[in-house]
Amino acid sequence: MSGPERVTLAMTGASGAQYGLRLLDCLVQEDREVHFLISKAAQLVMATETDVSLPAKPQAMQAFLSEYTGAAPGQIRVYGKEDWMAPVASGSGAPGAMVVVPCSTGTLSAIATGACNNLIERAADVVLKERRQLILVPREAPLSSIHLENMLKLSNLGVTILPAAPGFYHQPQTIDDLIDFVVARILNCLNIPQDMLPRWGEHHQVSGDD
Repeated sequence: MSGPERVTLAMTGASGAQYGLRLLDCLVQEDREVHFLISKAAQLVMATETDVSLPAKPQAMQAFLSEYTGAAPGQIRVYGKEDWMAPVASGSGAPGAMVVVPCSTGTLSAIATGACNNLIERAADVVLKERRQLILVPREAPLSSIHLENMLKLSNLGVTILPAAPGFYHQPQTIDDLIDFVVARILNCLNIPQDMLPRWGEHHQVSGDD
């Protein structure tokens, strides 16, 4: 199995709940164990942008997401924002990689400054201190100098900043195609197999006039 066997997936209050839901589905289909965290703001955004309405309690949310994705028992583990005994809160138990998608600029700022006011921020802090893989997927426009400075600071620490900016060279036909573009890029960074988006040049044919 290539890529991490266990992944922390956090969703925060930026637009783009579809990216997080699609990544969760892909991780489940690739037999990864997912430690799932979500902010209250992200739940509000999800209810606005999608037809998915998550239960409030972690245990009920875990059952809902397991059924929603077809996950095996125990494959998805949901933790509340103040569950400090969760594995993701300690370097001895945290997964080897974490993705925050979508990542609000507020969460990005908190991670950049080492704030640990909730479990999402603490989990990211653990990934940084243990020098594991952290991928942040911001969705904001335009970006202020504060946003850019925080991104540069985190990038210099080894964090992957992967904006939710879909490309068009694969000739997308639907919104799902645009979502898959970004999710495929995340999976590529995690070194987890995906067949949603061919790598550049894989299907390029050179004509006789080139």
